[in-house]
Amino acid sequence: MEKALVLIVGAGPSGLATAVCLGQLSIPYVIIEREDCTASLWRKHTYDRLKLHLAKEFCEMPHMPYPEDTPTYIPKIQFLRYMDDYVEHFNICPKFNSSVESCLYDDVQKYWVVTTHDQVNGMVSKYAARFLVVASGENSAGNIPSIPGLEDFSGHVIHSSSFRSADSYAAQRVLVVGCGNSGMEIAYDLSSHGANTSIVIRSPLHVMTKELIHMGMKLASWSLPVKFVDFILVVLAYLWFGNLSKYGIVRPNMGPLLLKAKTGRSAVIDVGTVELIKKGDIKVFGPISCIKGNVVEFDDGKESYFDAIVFATGYTSTANNWLKNGEDMMNKEGMPKKDFPNHWKGSNGLYCVGFARRGLSGIAHDAKNVANDIKALLDSMAPF
Repeated sequence: MEKALVLIVGAGPSGLATAVCLGQLSIPYVIIEREDCTASLWRKHTYDRLKLHLAKEFCEMPHMPYPEDTPTYIPKIQFLRYMDDYVEHFNICPKFNSSVESCLYDDVQKYWVVTTHDQVNGMVSKYAARFLVVASGENSAGNIPSIPGLEDFSGHVIHSSSFRSADSYAAQRVLVVGCGNSGMEIAYDLSSHGANTSIVIRSPLHVMTKELIHMGMKLASWSLPVKFVDFILVVLAYLWFGNLSKYGIVRPNMGPLLLKAKTGRSAVIDVGTVELIKKGDIKVFGPISCIKGNVVEFDDGKESYFDAIVFATGYTSTANNWLKNGEDMMNKEGMPKKDFPNHWKGSNGLYCVGFARRGLSGIAHDAKNVANDIKALLDSMAPF
């Protein structure tokens, strides 16, 4: 059994940030990753036109700023270049193609027994880790809801994690299910490429411009009351977009920043989708009742024929599939039981990074806290 003082599960931004913060404190670690690359969600499961929705100042990894010529809102390819530079600069060497089979805490030996499986050569490895960092992320697996008749839909069905571009959907009737940032941006992409596009909006949402959100985060950082900042954002959004309720977009009662802090739900950053909805180029439907062949029936009795369905219905955590003694830190959905900012620490040397639903800034916050806590514990413990 190989010893690891700290074992990090996941080499996405969460795992990489944790590795760097530990390295800055001269704490050795092992980082394992089930895919064959770092930041696999960004590389393999995001659409081509993606840009970071928040300004770069809120999206930096710990201990390495963006180059001076980086645009305010960073395109996917440029963010991945930054991540590659991050890995090279700090000499991070993940063990790729290693999927975690189980993590069990040994109460006698006082360490975590981590079993991994090499997906290339089939080798099974075991690690004894004093500290375990769950950095596999809140977006481990795409979520497709259960809908009566979906299994009999004869058209093309994909999750947004498999959507790259709208080039192959021209002239098709496409339904996007989900009205978060991914769903709204994919709907825009489809409509702009000649697809007959519809979108399902099931719940209230805030629609903002990126400039409004940037301004709101700046104001909040100056310690202005969040409710006051939210009031300003809602008023300005109304002046910019007008009354969207007649188009099927209803605003939540809670303001955008408070909603994000309380529930993790982000405001939608409009890329032009609202204008296409207003023009009728993108049709809005309510919740789906059932699917019959290629016909989708909705709760309000409407029905429509579609050639393809894109589910932009979010992701789920898979941590509970392999983490066997994390009940005091994780709930049944594989998410932290405690609210931010007290969510990142469990018992027996167990931590999580990147589960606060606060994007890259939340990842940096978690990684620094975890590294500092491990350092403080090591200073007071016997050598491993």
